[in-house]
Amino acid sequence: MSFHDFTPGLAKYSAVERKFPAANPDSRLAAKLAECKNEGRAALIGYLPVGFPTVDESIAAAIALGNNGCDIIELGVPYSDPVMDGPVIQQATADALAAGFRLDDLFRAVAEITAATDAVVVVMTYWNPVLRRGVDQFATELAAAGGAGIITPDLVPDEASTWLEVSEKHGLDRIFLAAISSSTERLHTVAQASSGFVYAVSVMGVTGARSSVSTAAQQLVADIREAGADNVCVGLGVSKREHVEEIGAYADGVIVGTALVKALAEQGVDGVATLTRELAGRA
Repeated sequence: MSFHDFTPGLAKYSAVERKFPAANPDSRLAAKLAECKNEGRAALIGYLPVGFPTVDESIAAAIALGNNGCDIIELGVPYSDPVMDGPVIQQATADALAAGFRLDDLFRAVAEITAATDAVVVVMTYWNPVLRRGVDQFATELAAAGGAGIITPDLVPDEASTWLEVSEKHGLDRIFLAAISSSTERLHTVAQASSGFVYAVSVMGVTGARSSVSTAAQQLVADIREAGADNVCVGLGVSKREHVEEIGAYADGVIVGTALVKALAEQGVDGVATLTRELAGRA
């Protein structure tokens, strides 16, 4: 599977016939994005997996993100079948699992990072680990740790009724994905079901740093906004300051993942701090 199609086998229906919870009125993600917008810039969003190369180092690296220019931090949950991730992130999450990562480590990481930075922390996870923990239990622990919401790359709104209910109960944002292949109907559904922001996938295929970003990304952002989303953040392929500036001219947030994971693998926490400053224009 790739990000090419999020809706295999799902019955089509009109988005206006489906009722979703109202947007989260206390969304820290929306507040952070508004703060960045007031400063005349897009938010910088950085991804790192928990547990790579160790739990403590992953926490230190995420704190370095928040203290060197990242406004929002995505913490990835290592998973045994990361079919939507590219080779760099796949290897990092495999290493984290081999080193003994457990979900308890995730909630400790969220708590320590939110205590040490002003960045808003969200979790990016495949849905199976949430189901294993129990959807309400996962949400309870995430909210208690200070997390703001969950990005769910393999969960579509059509199949998310439990999560929609639980996220509203715990005041957590739910971030669904939209791709350049998504139909107008799908974009309306994703825009209605999401809170905080919609994750716009700017390229086809799996995650990974690229020398250039998709020219289709700007139109995708416009289409998602037309579908009703308040905030749209763009990810996949971002690896340098020029990408951040290019995407930041039309998106509410710019998401960087593989480049940061590679910096951590090759240069440690200091490498993450250096790259983050470069991406944020602070170098």
